Amino acid sequence: MSDIKHLSILGHGLDRRAFLGRSLAAAAAVGMSGRLVGAAPVSAKRPPVCAFIKFVQSLSYDDMAAGIAEIGFDGIESTVREGGHVQPERVEDDLPKQLEAVKKQGMDITIMCTDVLGLDQPLTEKVLRTGASLGIKKYRMGFYRYDPKRGVMEQLSEIRPRLKELAALNRELGLAAVYQNHSGADFVGAPIWDLRMLLEGIPTSEVGSAFDIRHATVEAGLAWPLNYDVIKPHIGAVFAKDFVWDGKKAKHVPLGQGRVDPEFFTMHLNSGIDCPVSLHVEYLGEGDAQENMAALKRDYGVLSKWLKR
Repeated sequence: MSDIKHLSILGHGLDRRAFLGRSLAAAAAVGMSGRLVGAAPVSAKRPPVCAFIKFVQSLSYDDMAAGIAEIGFDGIESTVREGGHVQPERVEDDLPKQLEAVKKQGMDITIMCTDVLGLDQPLTEKVLRTGASLGIKKYRMGFYRYDPKRGVMEQLSEIRPRLKELAALNRELGLAAVYQNHSGADFVGAPIWDLRMLLEGIPTSEVGSAFDIRHATVEAGLAWPLNYDVIKPHIGAVFAKDFVWDGKKAKHVPLGQGRVDPEFFTMHLNSGIDCPVSLHVEYLGEGDAQENMAALKRDYGVLSKWLKR
């Protein structure tokens, strides 16, 4: 973004704090990439966009798939986990049915959201082998959590072997796991630097990052471009959602109505990283599925504009 553009924005009423935030983010981007964030180059390809179906999973497979396809999504982030659209213990029976419904609408299961954390869980291999046999290529892991009574580095040293074992199975099956950064002191990956340490030396084709710009902004504030740069070599997916501060708590809001900077998506397009973007509408309850589908449509419109910048 040029200084002229900044001055033009400032002249239209942007307050000093917001101006400073955008300036710092742009400066960080220049320092990391060697070029301005600016508009995406002509060669930048729009990534595939999928819908996280958590809030419409009360629908049948066919109705869910038809609604998601009508909005314009390329695929879904399925929930193959406890309480999900596909129960892990029934994955061999139900995942093929869900996939069939999705494919009938010209889409695919882009990401399979799971509870997988390691090979020591009883359903890990069943879920992953079933997904791989159906041609699914990417899945999201569950969350590792810190015990506040123990040292961080000690716990990371225990997680690392589990990740390496999982990476080996993924290599065998042709699967890629992605681990989402969350926010909060009990989540491994919240500060990003710990996740970079865990993933060091593990190919993104086996285990990578699902970079969540919402949570990265909660944790890093104006320094979110630094978080992005730290984990960029490992990114296998991007999660899109938004938030505002409600006192000391971060509150989910519709995309474009909160603190997430749209310039992130321009920066990501400029990066050349080839990975899907998954849209999350976490501000919704798990109530009326049709209202939630409408919210997905609204946020999809915002995301589509941001991905065309």
